[in-house]
Amino acid sequence: MTGEATLKEVIGRLGRAMEVLEDAVGARFEHEQDYAEAEAEVQRMNADRARLAQELDNSEARAERLEEANKEVSRRLVTAMETIRAVLDR
Repeated sequence: MTGEATLKEVIGRLGRAMEVLEDAVGARFEHEQDYAEAEAEVQRMNADRARLAQELDNSEARAERLEEANKEVSRRLVTAMETIRAVLDR
């Protein structure tokens, strides 16, 4: 009976070891899935950052063009006012 009891004990330990191994493999798969999801989120954030940086560059370029147009309009208004004053002063 000792050999049979020992065999049952060994089979029981093997079964428990297999359960522990299965749990570890499951946890590893879950961890890898979480990591993959995090990596995908980082990639989405990097794409958003690149898009926002491009939009910012475009907005800054537009603001510079508007500023130049504003200066030109201001210059023309000053010239027009000076012309009107000169006509009125005659």
